[in-house]
Amino acid sequence: MKALERSGPGFTGGTFDRADRLRHDKAALAAAAADPRARLLVLGAGYMPEIGDDGRLGWTTLADAPEKAALVLLGLDEEAPRFAAITGEAGGASFRSPALLAALDTMQAGEAATWAAARSVLDWHARHRFCANCGSATAVFRAGWGRRCPTCTTEHFPRTDPVVIMIAEHDGRALLGRQPSWPAGRYSALAGFLEPGEAIEEAVRREVAEEAGVSCGAVRYIASQPWPFPSQLMIACVAEALGDTITLDANELETAGWFTRDEVRAALAGDGPFVAPPRYAIAHTLLRAWVGD
Repeated sequence: MKALERSGPGFTGGTFDRADRLRHDKAALAAAAADPRARLLVLGAGYMPEIGDDGRLGWTTLADAPEKAALVLLGLDEEAPRFAAITGEAGGASFRSPALLAALDTMQAGEAATWAAARSVLDWHARHRFCANCGSATAVFRAGWGRRCPTCTTEHFPRTDPVVIMIAEHDGRALLGRQPSWPAGRYSALAGFLEPGEAIEEAVRREVAEEAGVSCGAVRYIASQPWPFPSQLMIACVAEALGDTITLDANELETAGWFTRDEVRAALAGDGPFVAPPRYAIAHTLLRAWVGD
């Protein structure tokens, strides 16, 4: 597990002070916005980040914020305020252009964490402009980390949906599957949303049984990752399979199979029987943890 602690899953390792203490302080927020060190995150269409040759995000002054756009206080970078503009643009729940995927591979770890937080909260604003309680238009408050209904006073906050992502192991092999929409040859861990009233371990067992027909016993936690498409918490686990017979759910997977540690290690190195998940995905971290890297 030491390698995990050094590198960490993608979109983790953020260095900003999130400055929750400022979110209800109007005077402090005004001072932060007026601070000459304040900067605005540069984002293009679909929340496309501007990445420099050093792998760092692009920033500009608050003067470049769209007219009348509300701001999200992303946090303090060594006391310097950092903001993102709420434009109302919805990037789509899973919008990932080839250019964006290429950019994710070039971002430094902490920079990716900052971008992921910004993308998730901005997309939440775009998709939650109206009160779920009464239907009225809501207004931004709490430094961009909430919306309040002026009609019924209900307060709404950015949500994160928990997702279990796991491999089942049996006799030194890992169960992996592939979806037809993935790049040719790619295999990855199975995954699924937690359901209400369900523990993490129960969700892991249910998802493996539903997708591959494999029953599992003990479940151990490996790591977690914020996933900004649009906003999930990926919870990576390894489950002990009670058998190795696969009964595939064709609605979920195109195929699935068992792979040895040597095969998985070779795939992670780019020379195996399948294409491994990208480095910024926690499935990559999970596979590396499983093979002992």
